Amino acid sequence: MRILKLLLSILILTQSTNIFAQKTPAINQKMQWFADAKLGIFIHWGIYSVNGISESWAFYNNYINHDAYMKQLNGFTAEKYNPQEWVNLIKESGAKYAVITTKHHDGVSLWDTKAAKATTAINNSAAKKDLISPFVEDLKKAGLKTGLYFSLPDWSYPDYDIFTRDRKRYDFKAEPKRWNNFLNYYQTQLKELSTQYKPDLVWFDGDWEHTAKEWQTDKVRAILKNNNPNIIINSRLDENGDYETPEQGVPVVKPESKYWELCYTMNDSWGYQPYDNHYKSSNMIIRTLVDCISMGGNLLLDIGPKADGTIAPQQVKILKDLGRWTKKHAEAIYETQAGIPSTHFVGKTSLSKNKDVLYLYIDYKTANGLLLSGIKSKINKVEIVGNKAPVKIVKLNETDYLLDLNESAFDNDVTVLKVSLNEPIELSDEKLKSISMETLFSSKEESTPINLRKLAADLNNGINLFQSTNLVADGLGFKSGVENGNQDINDWVIKHAEALYKTTTGIPAGHYQGKTVLSADKQTLYLFVEGKPTGPIAIKGLKNNISRIRIVGEGTMLPHEIYNKLYWSKIPGIVYIPVPEDKLDKQLTIIAVLLDAPIDLYREKVGAIESNM
Repeated sequence: MRILKLLLSILILTQSTNIFAQKTPAINQKMQWFADAKLGIFIHWGIYSVNGISESWAFYNNYINHDAYMKQLNGFTAEKYNPQEWVNLIKESGAKYAVITTKHHDGVSLWDTKAAKATTAINNSAAKKDLISPFVEDLKKAGLKTGLYFSLPDWSYPDYDIFTRDRKRYDFKAEPKRWNNFLNYYQTQLKELSTQYKPDLVWFDGDWEHTAKEWQTDKVRAILKNNNPNIIINSRLDENGDYETPEQGVPVVKPESKYWELCYTMNDSWGYQPYDNHYKSSNMIIRTLVDCISMGGNLLLDIGPKADGTIAPQQVKILKDLGRWTKKHAEAIYETQAGIPSTHFVGKTSLSKNKDVLYLYIDYKTANGLLLSGIKSKINKVEIVGNKAPVKIVKLNETDYLLDLNESAFDNDVTVLKVSLNEPIELSDEKLKSISMETLFSSKEESTPINLRKLAADLNNGINLFQSTNLVADGLGFKSGVENGNQDINDWVIKHAEALYKTTTGIPAGHYQGKTVLSADKQTLYLFVEGKPTGPIAIKGLKNNISRIRIVGEGTMLPHEIYNKLYWSKIPGIVYIPVPEDKLDKQLTIIAVLLDAPIDLYREKVGAIESNM
């Protein structure tokens, strides 16, 4: 009997393994277009664009009552709506797919739904037309993938249990008939969307209000897969979708999920809000796309059209600027995967599918060359993507290289180098040898930039060779002890003494692109800035308030601005610091960021945000 049980167990295990082996390639195959796409455009369009108020949440949170909110239907004209223009702009941006709101939490459906008691743009708004069908038709004609956003909650529907934050219509457990009416309603709408538009992707939202069993998520999946077995569903149906959707908070480190997408606004609003002028620059958006690419994810960049169907000029400009960069660097964007650890290069990186091409993304300009370290594979060639300018390769040792290009060859936003290897990339586990005082101070002029970067790397790792010297905080009276020492190095050390004197290990990788150190009390963060940044430098995941920011050795005070700090979210916004070109050190600049307390960093797992206020 025991033998029979053992054989049965082995048989079951074998079958399970075979099923998993068959299922995994199928999942990977259906997700391939999504993984390759890298850029999508999110469209939040609805009646909330009339008054420029918070979409749906405005009445849910009692900022405005429901009747007043729904009066916006009368101003939602879509009179200048031209879906072909939208699609042309989306394609020009370099996006490979778009996701449009078919229905937000306010329950206003933008297509001609036949579900009972539905509020629709065609029957209830001034637009008097189906707004989804022509857009999807043009999207498919353009060869772009179709994504449909759908809200599970419908706070306007008479048989949905929740109305506002403070009011419920009924207890759905006590009145199952009403709840079943709602389930039939929303599942009917999903059948319509699935049948009429055959979307490649469905982007759910709002699952936090009920359990998966209450939503009947298994039934929903069956409905959607009936028309498209390979349909992709995000993680907001029941937290078990095909990919994760972090919102606004750019991940500090690569998310755990194999597939993920950052949904991200251009300003602070999803829908159109005329007085929200807190737009990120095109440079910042391009660098955010690069950040996502380097961690193997996608950027889903949001636009919020106006009530008349036009798109704000600030948003059009960002899409066109994005298109300039994506067109030039296409080969380093699509069909790439996550890059190599940041210890090998100061900048973001990605790899080709077979890992024999390494792409380096540089958001600064420099005449001092670019240090690429720890590459065991042979480098066959280095090219500038989208530019025929030459790249000089200096091999420093068996694994380290200095890549030099003319400053005029740099892109104004992000330059990309293509490093072709003779095999899938192999990295060295060996750490760079710590620089000695003698090497640092006896170096020739041409070696100064490299040695200062090695010094910064040592300091970042907690190796401070100045601890045993006479260096003090103001640098006065410093003597290196190296005979005939390099005066440029000596001057640089004296100028930046406060960042070298008693400083300790820097912050973990991911929070800042370059090297860092901390003051002994952990309350001042020092940032090493290479070259001339093409835009403001950025810090991610900083919980602290900032007291002041200075350029070390210059004393110049710098401003900062925070983007994407959502008041209802614990995820910190990104700190952006503009660095004036005329204050940059010719070798290596250091910025001092004084905090309100010892440094506190956000480094938690990034997933779907499940509430809003």
